[in-house]
Amino acid sequence: MKLLCCGGSNGTMDMEAKNSTKEDEAVGKHSGLGIRHFQIFLLFFALTVAYALRVNLSVAVVAMTDAASVNPDFPEYDWSEQTKSLLLSSFFWGYVITQVPAGQLARKYGGKVMLLSGLAVCSVLNILTPICARIGGWQLVCALRVVEGLCQGVVFPSTHTILSQWAPPKERATLGTCAYSGNQFGTIIMLATSGVIAASPIGWPSIFYISGGIGCVWAVVYFFFGAGSPQECKSISAEEKKLIEMSQADEVSNDQELPKELLPTPWLSFFTSPAFLVLIVAHSVHNWGFWTLLTEIPSYMKNILGKDIKSNALLSALPYVCMFAMSFVFSSISAQLNNRNCISRVTSRKLFNSIGLWIPMVTLIGLAYVNPDQSEVAVVLLCFTVGMNGATYLGYNMNHIDLSPNFAGILMGITNGVANIMSIIAPLIVGFIVTNEHDPEQWRIVFFIAAAFYLVGNTLFVIFGKANVQPWNDPPAKPRRNSTPQVESQH
Repeated sequence: MKLLCCGGSNGTMDMEAKNSTKEDEAVGKHSGLGIRHFQIFLLFFALTVAYALRVNLSVAVVAMTDAASVNPDFPEYDWSEQTKSLLLSSFFWGYVITQVPAGQLARKYGGKVMLLSGLAVCSVLNILTPICARIGGWQLVCALRVVEGLCQGVVFPSTHTILSQWAPPKERATLGTCAYSGNQFGTIIMLATSGVIAASPIGWPSIFYISGGIGCVWAVVYFFFGAGSPQECKSISAEEKKLIEMSQADEVSNDQELPKELLPTPWLSFFTSPAFLVLIVAHSVHNWGFWTLLTEIPSYMKNILGKDIKSNALLSALPYVCMFAMSFVFSSISAQLNNRNCISRVTSRKLFNSIGLWIPMVTLIGLAYVNPDQSEVAVVLLCFTVGMNGATYLGYNMNHIDLSPNFAGILMGITNGVANIMSIIAPLIVGFIVTNEHDPEQWRIVFFIAAAFYLVGNTLFVIFGKANVQPWNDPPAKPRRNSTPQVESQH
């Protein structure tokens, strides 16, 4: 990585400064809140809804299988631990399948259509969960969760497609962080409220009714006010539209005969690009560590430290509160560095990705050596580890759009699909290693493996990662009859 003093000039920085001149002038004329910020606000709530629908079963299943101790007025199901694990994992079976197709469909039909349809159907299915449990048992609930996963597989690729249309390059990291912080917000809200709802007079079915109902309300609002791009938005001002178009001018080919949604997808170029291959690695190692923490830390805290944080809603949500808050702290720092031209885009991506992966690498090793009588220290380290992960929103997470604004949704679908396979494998590896949950030595191996993934993955990203638009962003269209051959744009 190459850090430069503010106001300094040097090859790459000079080029980026020249390319951003027109954007700076446009921003000066329209620097306040605009329609693009409202669209990001809608995306924030889309991801809030998505994660609320995703994690609600993890809390509700406790009340569904032990209603007598929570609220005996509602049905109780005799489901084994194996059945509950099957139900909790079934969502990801469908989720992985639709990642890559979703990116392609978002390019063809628009990000709004895919995001709206996916979350609307998922919300309705969520409302039907208590009914399915009553009439079809765990088998029907499992099938329902698979379909919900299929529906939510469109969320990230569609969100990236919409962001690539709405976010000016200099605002990309900030606006992207604001949108994706909905992930943590939805998790926090659901973890903090589900237990209270289950114990209230309205019971555990209301966990699904409320979260699904809010999703339906969001869908109605987004149908009327959401837009996949500035060109589709009727309420955007001419000045703001010009700002976005001018800022993205250097990332769009000026000699394309075909609309970009009809451009051929350069699949071979994707998988022969070192910059994209290391992006897959960076996304995958982040998911490995993140899901190792999410799924296994409660067991570690209970069996090694004698403290079951899953029984305490506040402690369960606290790491995600830290990540939610820190993502905005990092976003503000990034905005200041970019506004003062202190740092190039590629350096910014690598710097914040290193903060989000290498600092947690150190704290994971620290967690491995916490003594059983130091549970408070372990909670602090856990919060710090997850909180620092928020910096990756400004790292690899926005890098898809940097490499290819035209194919950002497809790139996100590919990396998220691979990364979620890693999310499924990581807990299985933990189960293979930790044969005795009370053995600290076995848990140390788990933390060392996650730390090693962080180290290797981010090192490759720092060495080979790029943040400039790749030549395959504008593939040459096939010549049409009675037309001159398409000339590939140069970057």
